[in-house]
Amino acid sequence: MHAVTRPLSEFVDIAPDLNDIAADEGVLFVRGGIGLAGRGVAARVNDHDAVAVLADIEHDSTVEQAAVLAVGVTPFRPGATAELVIPEVCVVKRAGAAWVTAIDGADVSAALEPPEEPTPSAPQWRIEQTVDVDHYLTAVATARDAVRRGELTKAVIARPIQVTADAPISIHAILRRLKATFSSSYRFSVDGFIGASPELLVEVEGAVVRSHPLAGTTPRTGDVDNDARLAAELQASAKNQIEHRVVIDDVHDRLLPFVSYLDEEPEPSIVTVANVQHLGTRLEGMLSQPAPSVVDLVQVLCPTPALGGHPRDAAVDLIERVEGFERGRYGGAVGWVDARGNGTWAVAIRCAEFAQDRTSARLVAGGGIVADSEPLAELAETQAKFQAMLSAIIRP
Repeated sequence: MHAVTRPLSEFVDIAPDLNDIAADEGVLFVRGGIGLAGRGVAARVNDHDAVAVLADIEHDSTVEQAAVLAVGVTPFRPGATAELVIPEVCVVKRAGAAWVTAIDGADVSAALEPPEEPTPSAPQWRIEQTVDVDHYLTAVATARDAVRRGELTKAVIARPIQVTADAPISIHAILRRLKATFSSSYRFSVDGFIGASPELLVEVEGAVVRSHPLAGTTPRTGDVDNDARLAAELQASAKNQIEHRVVIDDVHDRLLPFVSYLDEEPEPSIVTVANVQHLGTRLEGMLSQPAPSVVDLVQVLCPTPALGGHPRDAAVDLIERVEGFERGRYGGAVGWVDARGNGTWAVAIRCAEFAQDRTSARLVAGGGIVADSEPLAELAETQAKFQAMLSAIIRP
């Protein structure tokens, strides 16, 4: 393969919105206007081979920081292989710079052509529990009791719902709605897997590595004073602090063999998105040389205790025994990697997985279960988390 990269300004006077480039069929990974969007598929590559394949592509570039990249989703199951997409045309926006890469002479002008505006519609909607609520409540109680017996420190129990419409659902329209409401989250679209994740799993930029794990959740109500009270209660909650500490310690310990140093915030802070608030702690360090690629670190970290539990193997075994469904890509990681091994990957949450005909989507939400967890409170937490995607999908 042969790639050509040029500044975006050589093709357009005004940079297009990345959501409009991705539209219904493309790929997207963006946060706060920084990220990428692609059209077409030049190749699909195994995540283990991605950096080597990208590095072998002949690259003619007049943009110094540009590199050919691939985007994709790693499944939840530890050790599962992921397939990443190398787009035919990829537009990348960074702070103060933007460029476009075309593979094997792909038509850049066609990729940058504004798509048709999504047509407003008012379909009939149906929401179904694909795992019975009583089954979920029993699974939560089973996980809690296992923690109380000392078999594990934490397990994350999730439940799915199915949203069905009587007409195809516009992914392009959903991406625009997510931008309007969740611009501070990592918004993504890859092969029908759409979402807005607030959680950075891992980012590699040269020798610098970063992570921002989240664990511990409370709703937002829209009332400033009430939300402040809920945030204070979250920070004071022993249950949520235990759940959060388990995640931070695990991410720290898994990154430690790859770094010369690794710092973390002394206390968790409140991370606010449109519908919920989380406890979050930033970690940043310097990678030892030779440095691993971001994909290597994704494989080391995924799934974190924020989506699986601790110890990992015991938690995953319990999840697969009691949840009653196959998670697939939910709870894995979504992001990009370039030919230098740099990249950004978010935890694959607050997401929807669309059927091929786009008339239905599966949504999944879960929460961390520790000794003090109460099943009905955990059910309420999943209901709050579902709102992120439900509000973007359903338009009566």
